[in-house]
Amino acid sequence: QAQAMESGGGLVQPGGSLRLSCTASWNSFQHLAAGWYRQTPGKEREPVACIRYDSGGLYYADDVKGRFTITRDNVKNIVYLQMNDLRPEDTAMYYCAASRNYYRCDPDFGFKGQGTQVTVAS
Repeated sequence: QAQAMESGGGLVQPGGSLRLSCTASWNSFQHLAAGWYRQTPGKEREPVACIRYDSGGLYYADDVKGRFTITRDNVKNIVYLQMNDLRPEDTAMYYCAASRNYYRCDPDFGFKGQGTQVTVAS
């Protein structure tokens, strides 16, 4: 049974916005950092953003700083990624995962969902 369900992806024009959601059912969600990661064909999965268990710390990859915002709801067990000013190079499959440390943003427990596709094109 998947422990993460990503949604909210789609096709958007450059400059547009999307909001991704990750409904997480992994153990101890409220006590673990969580992150968003993305992957394009032929490339390794890379971290995009991570958030501390209490939202008290944030990490962003350099190329999304100022455009993406990660938040979480520890009551609903959901992690969000608000993506603004999207660019063609943001096109990828996006995944969420738990992490031990938000500042390292490593997907320490693996990926448990199917991901959601984001395509930025005119």
